[in-house]
Formats: sequence, structure tokens, C-alpha cells
Amino acid sequence: MRPLHNIRILDITRALAGPYCTMMLGDLGADVIKVERPISGDESRGWGPPFVGKPYGPYPGESAYFIAANRNKRSITVNIQSAEGQEIVRRLAGISDVLVENYRTGDLDKLGLGYNDLHRLYPTLIYCSISGYGRTGPYAERPGYDAILQAEGGMMSITGPVEGPPSRVGIPIIDITAGMFAATAILAALRARDLTGEGQLVDISLFDSHLALLTNVASNYLVGGNPPRRLGNAHPNLAPYEAFTARDGWFILGVANERQWDTLCNLLNHPELKADPRFATNGARVAHREVLVEELNKIFSQRCVDEWLADIAKAGLPCGPINSIPQAFAHPQTQARDMILETEHPTAGAVKLTGFPYKLSETPAEIHAPPPALGQHTEEVLSALLGYAPEEIESLKAQKAI
Repeated sequence: MRPLHNIRILDITRALAGPYCTMMLGDLGADVIKVERPISGDESRGWGPPFVGKPYGPYPGESAYFIAANRNKRSITVNIQSAEGQEIVRRLAGISDVLVENYRTGDLDKLGLGYNDLHRLYPTLIYCSISGYGRTGPYAERPGYDAILQAEGGMMSITGPVEGPPSRVGIPIIDITAGMFAATAILAALRARDLTGEGQLVDISLFDSHLALLTNVASNYLVGGNPPRRLGNAHPNLAPYEAFTARDGWFILGVANERQWDTLCNLLNHPELKADPRFATNGARVAHREVLVEELNKIFSQRCVDEWLADIAKAGLPCGPINSIPQAFAHPQTQARDMILETEHPTAGAVKLTGFPYKLSETPAEIHAPPPALGQHTEEVLSALLGYAPEEIESLKAQKAI
């Protein structure tokens, strides 16, 4: 029994935020039917290199980007601009528990596939809309992209070197976060439907997700009133808590309380640090961060990274190497936690995917379907779920509705 057994998700999303959301639900056992455009499909299929598998449509193969967020789904191709395609989507909505879309606000309403249209037909349907700025407010109709939101929402202003230019996070963190928030909200809406029998609209925006993701930095500003600044790798509320330089490279160290500070001073055999009033409390260390980091780097430069990490970890203090991505995936904990999985793609053969970050003891997540080829399940879904006869499917093909 999978956690979301008998839950069907109608996925009308593309790129990353929506697909990441529906992949999470598919990982937990939902039947996810992904609606894509004929010929080109989800545009992220072309976001490469790298590509794997056989060429198709306009693409030299399947992009690694698409594979990353689309396992555990069935793909059907539907032209939702056509009346016949719109009818297919309506009929699929009628047999689904949740519809997830990430079109620009208002676009699906013009096609008769908006929340109000489908809620009138299917009052138990949960309709999740993921957009750049949400369904209300002066920016509601603007498109939103991760990099733009990182800039507009303030994240780039606090990311990067202290004296350097603003920087975006190295992954599309706003897209991923919005997808995670959407999946959580959908689970809550499903639980609410269990209690009330009613579906509802779930309105998720990249802009809101970004502001929520600021958490402690946002609270520092809202409570303290001072605009946050870039701190490089440092923590805004703790010191020492950042990357340091040893003789042969970098490592990271976190000191979160006075007991840990005392332990570090004893480990370093520098009692004058503990006795210095500038470093006596965490607040004082934050205020004199630059001086403290300079003193610690002088000490750390005397030995190699591995030597420091061994001693610091033995003392029970949080620390770690600054790994590359290959090093992170070669990490023994990565192997022990099954964070690299392999599945058989329909055209690419064996492909590796990241594992499940959620570990459920009795109903674990699993890969029950590889990332699908474009339109791989169109005829299967139309015939088995909606009852279309073979001649009707051929007619839809001729009309370019599928």
C-alpha cells in the first residue's frame, strides 16, 4: 500500500515548480497523468545538454533536466487549444482528485479550464494553481521565473561575497520550494476534503514561496528593522559559523552555542580567545565577526583540512568539507541512505536519479514508473480511463487534438 494509493493527479504543468510538486506526489504513490503538448511536450524536455536516449520531435534525446522531475508519471499529449483537447482535460478532471497547473494566471480560464469552470462541474476536485505571483495583486498576470524571483524577492541581495556582486543560488531554489509548498498544501486539502467532502483552490506563487523561504533573515528584518546584507558564507545570527581556510583548502564549521564555543577554544588550545571580551558571547562574536574570523583563519592555516575535520568532529562540533557535486554523490552517507536510484527509461536504458528525501517506515516511496517518453501513455489513458474507442482515438489524432 502506497501512502497516496487511489489518489489521481491531473498534471498540466511544465518546467520545474509544477513537475517537482507532482513528482513528489507520484513518489508517494499517486497516479500522475501528465498532460503535454503534442510534438514538443514539456519545454524542459529540450533543456540540455546533457541528453540521453533516442531523438524525437525537435529534441536530440531526453534532457537530464526533464528526467530529474518527472518520474512516476504517465505522459499523454493533448492540444488544449482545441475543443476536443479541452473536453479530454475536463473528462480527466472528472476522474481525478487533484488538478495541478502552472500556466500564467487567467490563461486556463480563457479555455474553460479554470478553477471556477471545473469547480462547478466537480465540486470535490482540488485545483492547485502555481504561478509567478499568485492569483491576486497587481502582478498576478505577470509570468515568473526562478532567477527573476530570486532577484525581486531579495535572495540575491543576501547571496554572494560580502564585497562582490549579488548572486543567485546555484539551483532553481524558488521553483523547487514552490513545488514542495504546493505538494504540502495539496496533502492538507486532501485531508480537508476527507472532513468536508469539498474540494478547493490551492493558490501557490513563486513570489510568496520566496518570501516564506527567507525565514530567519526575514524575521531579523521584520523584528529588528535593519536591512540584511551579504555575508558570504557566514550566518547572520551566529559566529563562528562559516567557511574557513586551512593549509590546503576550505572547510566549514558551525558553533551554535556557548558550550560549543568553549569546546572549540579548548580544542584550538587558544585560551585567549575565550578570555577576550569581544568573543565572550555569541552576540559579541557576531558584532566582531571580522576580527574573530581573521584570528581563526590564522590558526586553521597551520594544518590541513582533513586533520582539522578529524579533530573537530571528534570534539563533537558540527563541521564538514566543502565537497564538489561528484564528491557529494560519492559520500558514504549518500550510499547508505539510497540517495542514488536507478530506473529503466523507455529509450535511454538505465538512468540514475536522486533518491527520496522522505523515508517512511511502513509505506516507503518508490519508483514505480520511469520518466515517461512524450505521449507514451496517450492511448492507454484515453481508452482505459475515459472509454474512448480505437476509432475515436484515431479521429482525435487526425484532428491534431492529441
